[in-house]
Amino acid sequence: MELSEQDRARISSAIYASEARTTGEIVCVLARTSSSEAVGVPVMLAAVIALALPWMLMSFTAAPLQLMLSLQVLAFFGLLAVFCLPRVRVALLPRAARRALAHRAAMEQFVSRGIARTRERTGILIFVSLAERYARIIADEGIASRVPREEWQGAIDILRGHMREGHIADGFVTAIDRCGAVLAAHFPLVEGERSELPNRIYLI
Repeated sequence: MELSEQDRARISSAIYASEARTTGEIVCVLARTSSSEAVGVPVMLAAVIALALPWMLMSFTAAPLQLMLSLQVLAFFGLLAVFCLPRVRVALLPRAARRALAHRAAMEQFVSRGIARTRERTGILIFVSLAERYARIIADEGIASRVPREEWQGAIDILRGHMREGHIADGFVTAIDRCGAVLAAHFPLVEGERSELPNRIYLI
């Protein structure tokens, strides 16, 4: 799922409009997948099937040993290529592992995008990982100390609903507006306050 230039402009405008009401900062990240490095399960499955292949061939054919070993190598690399396809790799992972990988990716983005370095520690990350169907809002400590996590749930539900329908840009725009309302209620705009972070969505 790709975001068009128009979609990215809409999201940037939504961030700008929301931050015009608050001293809080909103950063958005859309990840295609959070499990690109999780190749342990695909390698293990491909190896197990490839190791079993010669035994199956010996039971049902009289193929020479050299052919069996060649087929074993081809089977391993062929299966590995299939199992490492993003959708297949994610499907092979247990649900808990998918969520853990997506959560780790979200925390890495929170740090790398400078959210924890704002002056008043009033930044939030809106993170979506498409392959894992994962959405999360992470608030910095200045916000977390005053805003219960439950107040972000409405925005998360909006994101997930739009993800299921394939309208990810609409989900971000609506969630940004909802988060902006929460931030404005707790951290209203102070005259002369300037945005510290770019008003854009990052695609990874």
